[in-house]
Amino acid sequence: METKKEIESKDPKQIKMLFWSVFAGSKGCINRVKVVLKLKHTPLNTNQLSELLKLDYKVVERHLEILEKNNLVTKVGIRYSVTYFLSPLLESNLNLFDEVADKSKNCKENLQIRSS
Repeated sequence: METKKEIESKDPKQIKMLFWSVFAGSKGCINRVKVVLKLKHTPLNTNQLSELLKLDYKVVERHLEILEKNNLVTKVGIRYSVTYFLSPLLESNLNLFDEVADKSKNCKENLQIRSS
């Protein structure tokens, strides 16, 4: 498994492959894109994301786990006071994130999300 430092030093092709895997390579990609779009504006906790996205708490929790495992979000706090932020890796590659989310056939619905 790669360390955070190794991931942050990846070339753009590796980062793009990671983004395709997380944001376009599975059934849950739409919800992960929605989570990132909300976190782009402000840090939020799981409950806030659940309410804003009108998704079950456990569903949001699972997507945050996947994003954290792939070093795309970071969390501050413990237990119920955890707040999520975009990671430096994702923040520095938001243009790549936008490109992958826009081109993904599974996430075409995100074009509508961006306008809201």
